[in-house]
Amino acid sequence: MEELCRTAPEVYRAIIDEAEREHSNLELIASENFVSPAVLQAMGSVMTNKYAEGYPGRRYYGGCKCVDVVEELAIERAKELFKAEHANVQPLSGVPANLAVYDAFLEPGDTFFGLSLSHGGHLSHGYKVSFTGKVWNSIQYTVDPETEQINYNELLKLAKEKKPKLIMAGASAYPRTLYWDKFKEICDEVGAYLVADIAHIAGLIVAGEHPSPIPYADAVTTTTHKTLRGPRSAIILCKEKWAKQIDRAVFPGLQGGPHMHIIAAKAVAFKEALSDDFKKYQHQVILNAKAFEEEFKKLGWRLVAGGTDTHLLLIDVKSKGITGKQAEEALDKANITVNKNTIPYDKEKPFIASGIRIGTPALTTRGMKEEEMKKIARLIDKVLTKIDDDRIVQEVKGEVKELTEEFPLYSSIRGK
Repeated sequence: MEELCRTAPEVYRAIIDEAEREHSNLELIASENFVSPAVLQAMGSVMTNKYAEGYPGRRYYGGCKCVDVVEELAIERAKELFKAEHANVQPLSGVPANLAVYDAFLEPGDTFFGLSLSHGGHLSHGYKVSFTGKVWNSIQYTVDPETEQINYNELLKLAKEKKPKLIMAGASAYPRTLYWDKFKEICDEVGAYLVADIAHIAGLIVAGEHPSPIPYADAVTTTTHKTLRGPRSAIILCKEKWAKQIDRAVFPGLQGGPHMHIIAAKAVAFKEALSDDFKKYQHQVILNAKAFEEEFKKLGWRLVAGGTDTHLLLIDVKSKGITGKQAEEALDKANITVNKNTIPYDKEKPFIASGIRIGTPALTTRGMKEEEMKKIARLIDKVLTKIDDDRIVQEVKGEVKELTEEFPLYSSIRGK
């Protein structure tokens, strides 16, 4: 990055510092991961120079021969990866992908269901301050107060009462299996579209570690980072009968020129995800999450929904007298990165929260396995049980450094 260093040294320094931060911290944010050097190179390529409004073979600009190649590759690989009939690889991120699907299936003011944000859903599933909660009549369903899992019988009762035109199934902080067949039965009962947002679990799905919604859903949205380990972006998958509707909603409905350098990176990431190594990686992601579950339970922490079937866990820290914000800040001082997160029926505001969300994708990418997860759980427990003890924080920080040096990251960028 010599040219960058000469032209914009402040930006260069920030990038190097970020590479060092990612290396020296234990990254436990469930929605984050580390892309391969090949994905990074595609993102930083000349494909960023090209405008390509439209779709391969049907562009509104000339000179699209080369970008057509990468978009067609990305489309075909996405379809192969997910066993989908149609793929649109142009959405810029997860929220625009969800907006496009709503636009394709709903009219302003129509009723749709989404999982409540504080119960594990996402802003774009109809949260009141989100655009999705303003344009459409959003009704938020919740998890069972006892099990902290979705009660499909109760969801059916609510659907019969409110008659949604669309049900959004998916989550950003729900640690248990999502049963697409049950969602489909409910949608069929009330004549609703079924849309699955698999942003968090897409990598698990393609590796066979979580059921796939493809046979059941009218449309599926997913980001391409998180467990899929690609660039920060998104795609939409759907049945062929909805292809034109979805494509028109993305362009010209919501977007202009797609980001061709990111689509090139998606094509690379999808090829990586088609490999046997990727399947092994996703299996280890699950093993690592279960190792966390086992160790945290041994240490006496309450896990929301009783544990995990996926890559993430939600830990109720309020049960031990601290807030999610306090836990996040204390762990950050020890170079352990988590995010505060609301838990079902939380009495704290989202910026404070009663829980923390932790995930295993990034640490698994570094090569860490079950024993490392158990050790990290003990380090987290050590900090949070003596949250005001700076000596403990420094002690844990030293142990974190030993772990990160054993499993290095981006050494070429860091100059090591």
